[in-house]
Amino acid sequence: MEVFEALPDEVHELVDSFSSTAAFGDLQFGVTQYSFWMFISGALLLLLIFAFKKRQAGQLVPHGAFVNGMEYVVEFVRDDLCIGLLGKDNWRRHFPYLATLFFFILVNDIVGIIPGMHPGTGSIGCTAALAIVSFFYFVWMGVKANGGWGYIKSLAPAGLPAPIAVIVWVIEVFSTLLRPITLAVRLFCNMYAGHIVMGTFAILAANFFELFAKAFELTAAPNILISAVWILVLLIIYLVEMLVAVIQAYVFTLLTAVYIDSAEEGE
Repeated sequence: MEVFEALPDEVHELVDSFSSTAAFGDLQFGVTQYSFWMFISGALLLLLIFAFKKRQAGQLVPHGAFVNGMEYVVEFVRDDLCIGLLGKDNWRRHFPYLATLFFFILVNDIVGIIPGMHPGTGSIGCTAALAIVSFFYFVWMGVKANGGWGYIKSLAPAGLPAPIAVIVWVIEVFSTLLRPITLAVRLFCNMYAGHIVMGTFAILAANFFELFAKAFELTAAPNILISAVWILVLLIIYLVEMLVAVIQAYVFTLLTAVYIDSAEEGE
């Protein structure tokens, strides 16, 4: 069919549209479209926080979908990601960082789902920066809790025979150094692949509808039905992508909390 014959070129054009281009200036000294939407997402996050705090301060008992919804998400991060993993005595120190990380990734992911926008997390540069910051954060927490030499020694469990301890220590060093890479790549690939899939289904829906519009007759009626099916599938994928956006923010923050707990515990 004509629809599928043109699909490879259109998908290729779709993939090219996700390459970094300059929104302002040029690629060397300007701002890319990913950076631009990352700044927009950051500004949106600040507006949400200020609006939430303002409404919350004026209420003795929280009411309204916005305030209750924000409180639910904040309590989820506090109870599930902080208290649940770091303990009741230790969670307060790390809550500001983990909550900021979760909300920043979540807002960027959701903004990127809106047609015409790009998520900051759709760029490997952004996800790598988040991963590197998390890496230095949990390493620094481990050094503060155990001392520099104590943290280095804690990478291998105590009580092992010397040859095995050396092997385990080397493996753990490589594992620790790989953590920021896996964090960055996992988030980037999920966001990038999800948008390619959504874009492909949107192209199919538009092409079938265009065929029907060009030849508005009974013989072309099946095309509009097929287009409706693609649109339905596209809506389902949008819902799945929203779920993926939440899950990826959760997984990134969860793993960071696990790494913090592991670094501080030492043994």
